[in-house]
Amino acid sequence: MKSRIKYTDEPMGRVRVIRDFLPPPEQLVAKENKVKITISLSKSSIDFFKKEAKRNRTSYQKMIRRVVDSYASHYQGGASASENPTQETAFSLSDGNKQVLSTD
Repeated sequence: MKSRIKYTDEPMGRVRVIRDFLPPPEQLVAKENKVKITISLSKSSIDFFKKEAKRNRTSYQKMIRRVVDSYASHYQGGASASENPTQETAFSLSDGNKQVLSTD
């Protein structure tokens, strides 16, 4: 058994207060406005995202959400997908590989 630390009332010497540099808990929880939906995707797409999510230690739903968010932000300011059907949106996985989502 380890010996116990014995605390005394002796002076501690020069003490300085360190400013609290950590953000408050409400800033640590980055909540996004999300809407739950039901969507049917191909088995091969889900298998791909599940495999990549496991390899990158993240959620496959989060990866799909990021792809959709990236796609939407790409087209929000410009022409819609129906006006430019050959444009593509690229996204990067955490391992640095790029995947391309085609609008064809």
